Amino acid sequence: MVKSAQNQETNNVDNNTDTNVETNTAPITIRAQYIKDLSFESPNPLRSFTAQAETAPNISINIQARANSLGNNNFEVVLEFHAEAKQGEDVMFVAELSYAGIVTIGNLIPEEHIRPMIMIDCPHLLFPFARNIISDLTRDGGFTPLYLSPIDFASLYNQQETAGN
Repeated sequence: MVKSAQNQETNNVDNNTDTNVETNTAPITIRAQYIKDLSFESPNPLRSFTAQAETAPNISINIQARANSLGNNNFEVVLEFHAEAKQGEDVMFVAELSYAGIVTIGNLIPEEHIRPMIMIDCPHLLFPFARNIISDLTRDGGFTPLYLSPIDFASLYNQQETAGN
């Protein structure tokens, strides 16, 4: 009986260790990804689709990253996209997306590295999925798909930090 209880206790310790290994060693674990908000507007489709444009539309894109602490090293990281296409003064379309992920930062990450990981590495991991949604959204809206170039989230983070100070 003593042996049986001792073996069971050892198994419990091993199971607890296995559970904690993921949290302690994985620097970033993405728990969920989702669309928080999605909008597409084509305010004047007749003009957009019938105008004989000799020049390419002017497309402006604004991208922001933000994060909210959920406690226990869990964060909601949100990428916000606002894209607007104009032909002259006429708006062809406006596409907006807020794409989020719930992430856990490993316990072994030093405190001073957590914010850069959340604002640089996490957006970098979420970006391909958001990029695909924007592309599909503009295509499904009847326009040429809008393919976003890769983003340097380190520069975006530095700009936001500089603006905040």
